[in-house]
Amino acid sequence: MHQDHIVLHEVGHILANHQGPGLSAQLETALPGLKPSAVRRVLQRCSYDSDQEREAELVATIIMEWASVLDEVSTPPSEDPSVQRIHAALGDRQGWL
Repeated sequence: MHQDHIVLHEVGHILANHQGPGLSAQLETALPGLKPSAVRRVLQRCSYDSDQEREAELVATIIMEWASVLDEVSTPPSEDPSVQRIHAALGDRQGWL
């Protein structure tokens, strides 16, 4: 659960479009084929002021709370063996998350 929260915290930074410090041109071009803006966005997850941290924590908490609600109200899996096989192969074993 803690790891899920950490991941969702980072998703919160992305959703809130938090910006970190600038990166050098050399670092931006280290991964050819990727947009420099995408490289910057992923690699700048190291320094935020406390307002940004609180916002990211709030996003993570809200997503986890909604996930627990959705897990409780979701419909049970189908009785159809084909659907059950697909669910077993692709379904998330931890519920909504």
